[in-house]
Amino acid sequence: MADEISQYQLVTFQLGDELYGVDIMDVKEIVKVQAVRPIPNAPYYVEGIINLRGEIIPIINLHKRFHIQKRAESESDDYEEDEGGFIILDIEGNKIGIIIDRINRVVQVERGDIKPPPQMLSGIGTEYIEGVVRQETAYLIILDTRKMFNANELQKILEPGA
Repeated sequence: MADEISQYQLVTFQLGDELYGVDIMDVKEIVKVQAVRPIPNAPYYVEGIINLRGEIIPIINLHKRFHIQKRAESESDDYEEDEGGFIILDIEGNKIGIIIDRINRVVQVERGDIKPPPQMLSGIGTEYIEGVVRQETAYLIILDTRKMFNANELQKILEPGA
């Protein structure tokens, strides 16, 4: 039990040139890119909706939301998959998909290793960042999904024009 409290499992992914992570407990599933149907009057960062096995899920573009450049492909990439995809999150009973450049892996971090975020990090305000963890040669930025999509915002996303 003490191990569960001191350890944190994160699904990590590439967005732009940075590595991000979200709590594995918030992740419903990871799916390959598919056609997104635009919806009128949605916030600028909502790409549209997808139909995933009969369930309609809004898709959020974090590149637009946080003004992050898409990742530049390079010859030296040691990843096998070049395709991005969607991470389907379950936030307070609402499913929302976020566009990612590349899925990385599930990692376990010690809660004690999580440091507070610097004031401004890659265009994302610190209010959306739970913390930062040093990984081999880079930093893993842990996103707080509940703060990224508060109740008001969820309503705008789920009911555009309301």
